[in-house]
Amino acid sequence: MKVGIVGSGFVGSATAYALVLQGVAREVVLVDLDRNLAQAHAEDLLHATPFAHPVWVRAGWYEDLEGARVVILAAGVAQRPGETRLQLLDRNAQVFAGVVPKVLEAAPEAVLLIATNPVDVMTQVAYRLSGLPPGRVVGSGTILDTARFRALLAEHLQVAPQSVHAYVVGEHGDSEVLLWSGAQVGGVALGAFAQARGCPLTPEDRLRIDEGVRRAAYRIIEGKGATYYGIGAGLARLTRAILNDEKGVYTVSVFTQEVEGVEEVALSLPRVLGAGGVEATVYPGLDPEERRALAQSAGILREAASALGF
Repeated sequence: MKVGIVGSGFVGSATAYALVLQGVAREVVLVDLDRNLAQAHAEDLLHATPFAHPVWVRAGWYEDLEGARVVILAAGVAQRPGETRLQLLDRNAQVFAGVVPKVLEAAPEAVLLIATNPVDVMTQVAYRLSGLPPGRVVGSGTILDTARFRALLAEHLQVAPQSVHAYVVGEHGDSEVLLWSGAQVGGVALGAFAQARGCPLTPEDRLRIDEGVRRAAYRIIEGKGATYYGIGAGLARLTRAILNDEKGVYTVSVFTQEVEGVEEVALSLPRVLGAGGVEATVYPGLDPEERRALAQSAGILREAASALGF
């Protein structure tokens, strides 16, 4: 099974590395304006395959995406220190206007997996440019924020993060919403589990975890210039779910007709992901404050997309 990656920068190359280490695809094609960069990454990654899985990694151009089941769009300019994801919008929308038609000309049946920030608005841009059904244009959304939330809760409770079920929804960015009210650990409500474990969650703990999730990207960018390992692993996981038709539930971003009174907006909610992309949305239970916050997040994203004409 072939996977294409358009954009061989930090995120694209980290995603390719995760695909190789996990053996997600049989063939990975890297496409980049800087063909020397794509070729160098492809060669380096190919040398990793004897230590991982038999994946054919090569550089190519758009026509080499023919037959790809998934094409990951990681093309665009990087987020600068102190820059919000939404400030990237104008620059990266112009990039997508040139990229999306070329991808679909070569691979018209592919699921488009969007990684470029601001990912929710870029998902809406890609959806409008592509003309595809909404479910076939999938943004990575808050999969990484959800992973951060679960990891920090697990650390506080001293349990495996795989036992924590909690979601972050809305924007992948400043207005994202941590769903505390529905969080569970091993099927037990978060508050009850924390008490039983002897690790109650104080308001200070909640604030610390919220900041740990919400501000993670800014800290990482300040320290090393970009985030790529976490999202690379997340994109590889989503790719595997699509290629294997797993029908797992992930907080990915998809163009949605209406969310909390806000119409036509791409944002993250728990979604069922299979071979054709997103098959269904599982709308979570929300308390009044979470509902208000999600409406605000949706409004911010809708305004940003509207400013571009999308």
